[in-house]
Amino acid sequence: MQCVDVLVASVPGANRKAFVRHAETAASVFKTNGAVSAHFCWGENVPDGDVTSLPLAVRCEEGETVVFAWVVWPSEDARAVGMPRAFGDSRMQARYSPIPYDPVRAVHGMFVPVVEA
Repeated sequence: MQCVDVLVASVPGANRKAFVRHAETAASVFKTNGAVSAHFCWGENVPDGDVTSLPLAVRCEEGETVVFAWVVWPSEDARAVGMPRAFGDSRMQARYSPIPYDPVRAVHGMFVPVVEA
C-alpha cells in the first residue's frame, strides 16, 4: 500500500525562487530514490485562523507564505529505504540545495491512504 509524506512550512516571499529551486532538486532526488511522485505547492489562499490554521501551525510570520508538499511512495518499505537515501544524497545537502525556510517551524508526517477516489 502506498504511503505519503507531507510537509507544511512557511517561506519568506523573497525566497520563492529559492523554494522552487529547492523543490525541483528535492523532487528529482525523491523520485530517483523510489518515490512515485513529489509535489510542492506555494500557498495562494491559506487563511489565518483564530484557533487553528496552517499559518498558525508553522508560525507564519509577516511576509511569509505557507507551502505544502507531499511525496508519494509505492509502499512503507520503499519509503524506509528511499527516504534515508534521499536525505543522504549530496544534492540535498545545504551547500547544494539550501532549505529556504526555517525547518524548526515545519510540520511533517507520513500517512497511509484510507480512501482514494
